[in-house]
Amino acid sequence: MPVQIVEVLRRSEQGVTLPFICRGDDGHTYFVKGRGAGRHSLLAEYICGRLARAFGLPVADFSVVDVPEELVFNSLLPEIGELGAGPAFGSKALPHVQELRHHQLKAVPVHTKKDVLVFDWWVHNQDRTLTPRGGNPNLLWDQTTKQVAVIDHNVAFDFSFDKKLFAENHVFAELIPEAFGDLAERANFETRLNEAFTEFDAACDNVPPEWWWVDDGVPALFDKAAVKLLLSNVNQGNFWEVVP
Repeated sequence: MPVQIVEVLRRSEQGVTLPFICRGDDGHTYFVKGRGAGRHSLLAEYICGRLARAFGLPVADFSVVDVPEELVFNSLLPEIGELGAGPAFGSKALPHVQELRHHQLKAVPVHTKKDVLVFDWWVHNQDRTLTPRGGNPNLLWDQTTKQVAVIDHNVAFDFSFDKKLFAENHVFAELIPEAFGDLAERANFETRLNEAFTEFDAACDNVPPEWWWVDDGVPALFDKAAVKLLLSNVNQGNFWEVVP
């Protein structure tokens, strides 16, 4: 049974999709994305989250949550329609975390940086940037444990993905020569990515059926076959080529 949302506390002021901060019937707080996020965003979040977890990334716990109609109907929040009723994507709130800042980058283990870099390259996720002037890392930092948590894959599976821009702007782009150029590293990553790829069909099968449709008879703008083909490119000879 999915977690039932029992209270909508407020709307977040951070993140492109501005998720709603809600309390579940399990007592935990969730950042919840619903109708306003769009179907592609919800599908990408869940499927990519499953792949990331299978790959071994430190992904914040997530699940499909259910938002009751009466909760939406009785809410006083003016933007509650952006949440909507029904199945939604919920990312469990973590204690003692803040968005990763540029001066904290040196504390992130190199192997974690490489994992995030390679995974984003695989799923065509360009939404992870950070410079001394700011950015959008979509990474959380736990000051107590000195560990990073990965969040937000809503723009993954981007078919307008620009390799050059990725290599220029990704938060861990300086590790591309080391991660992409070492043949032993590449072989290890390819093995792990292929193992994670086996999770794809199961992830798709566990997506709420409603997410595949925008409306009655109108499919969501998410081509499952094309995404699967994209992910299979890890086995192509040009997978690691930054310059086409």
